[in-house]
Amino acid sequence: MALSKKPVNGMKDILPEEMQIRDYVQQVIKETYRNFGFTQIETPCMENIANLSSKQGGENEKLIFKVMKRGEKLKIAEAKDEIDLVDFGMRYDLTVPLVRYYSNNANDLPSPFKALQMGNVWRADRPQRGRYRQFMQCDIDIIGEPSNLAEIELILATTTTIGKLGFKNFEIRINERRILKAMAAYSGFAEEDYDTVFIILDKMDKIGLDGVAEELAKEGYAKESIDKYLGLFKGVEEAGNGIDGICYIAKTLEGFLEEDVEKNLLEIINSVNAAKQADFKLVFDPTLVRGMSYYTGTIFEIAMPELGAACGGGGRYDKMVGKFTGQDVPACGFSIGFERIVLLLMESGFTVPMQRPKVAYLIEKGYPADKLVDVIAKAQEERQAGKQVLVVRMNKNKKFQKEKLAAEGYKDIEEFFNN
Repeated sequence: MALSKKPVNGMKDILPEEMQIRDYVQQVIKETYRNFGFTQIETPCMENIANLSSKQGGENEKLIFKVMKRGEKLKIAEAKDEIDLVDFGMRYDLTVPLVRYYSNNANDLPSPFKALQMGNVWRADRPQRGRYRQFMQCDIDIIGEPSNLAEIELILATTTTIGKLGFKNFEIRINERRILKAMAAYSGFAEEDYDTVFIILDKMDKIGLDGVAEELAKEGYAKESIDKYLGLFKGVEEAGNGIDGICYIAKTLEGFLEEDVEKNLLEIINSVNAAKQADFKLVFDPTLVRGMSYYTGTIFEIAMPELGAACGGGGRYDKMVGKFTGQDVPACGFSIGFERIVLLLMESGFTVPMQRPKVAYLIEKGYPADKLVDVIAKAQEERQAGKQVLVVRMNKNKKFQKEKLAAEGYKDIEEFFNN
């Protein structure tokens, strides 16, 4: 039986053309984030299954690739539950590993700690356009900064990066988890029902206000609560999705919403708008939920018109470090949708700018060794001068070979014959 040539479903081989773009995007990300003072770190691809299953990862905890125990630890015949068979899992995001990393190394890290982390994560998800079971994530996080400076820096760093990659007219949608809870409380929903209400609200962009009302009614909630709840979103829409919308919701929810929420959001929006370099809009969106249950305050998301979906997001998670250490530490992060950005760049015909000159040396079969030494030496000189030099044997179908090389960007092709 022949071995399968195809990669595992939901994972993919990356061809040279895409790899070149991926390398460039990573380079821009690293360079820009370092300019904002972020330090690159790395964490293992696997974590203890207890860390990954701690009810902080929302729906992603249902998508963990679990790793069976090995050797003498694996006792299948004696196993009663899954925990008897599994001890590790592939990380489904970079936030949980980062917090474990910080908790383990805090004494050796600066405060606040500005971390940059790039790496593959794994989710047993249903593959679709721009979504894979193995994919790259690019995160920046600030741990130990309680003020809005964290959100401001994260949004500016991320939008500057996206702008450098050529994207314009995108949106940063922003909301606050405390606004979500206050809206639900104001409308008469019980606290134990918040998660269900928020899951339905998260579908607003797909099913609209009427769809949300219908699903809330199916769950058995009172019509009075539903009408009052949806009336808040209509009120924000009428007031506008900027500062006026925030002021409207804060005034309406007086007595249900902490006073500092309005002040914090206005400070973030005003500061970002005053300092931004990229072409984007900062939009208040009270329907923004974000799936991770570990978020405690500000949440944000990147909306790309070309994609029609989110292309990254993040928020504040001030309680997660305490799960590891017993002492809460303020934390906030932003993740770029790396795979979707690469997909958009490839579909737009993007070419990597400012590439080094590419030269190809085609050497005829049977070319004498004493002359080959001179060719190699010449190639080395060209490389020292900053050129990218490819030295390869000449194929029988030289015309096709040269066409392929030209498509790869080798504009200067030199041939060496045995004569």
